[in-house]
Amino acid sequence: MVTFERKSQLTGITHQMTFALSPDDFRDRLESWQEGALIQNAFPMLDADEREFIMTGITPSEWDEAFNHIGDNIQDCF
Repeated sequence: MVTFERKSQLTGITHQMTFALSPDDFRDRLESWQEGALIQNAFPMLDADEREFIMTGITPSEWDEAFNHIGDNIQDCF
């Protein structure tokens, strides 16, 4: 298990997320992504929320709070 800490690009709050990978495996995959691999190829075992956290530090709850209301009044746009 490895715990990764990242500052949210949305709120500036630092969060942690734990992944079921060895520290060496996580580090190798993170380096692969940082060197240009697509995040879904570097971390195929993670879900979209986990990959988003690695890329941006944004947690699922922050994402929901910031953007779920956008669709609430979509009909008002047309």
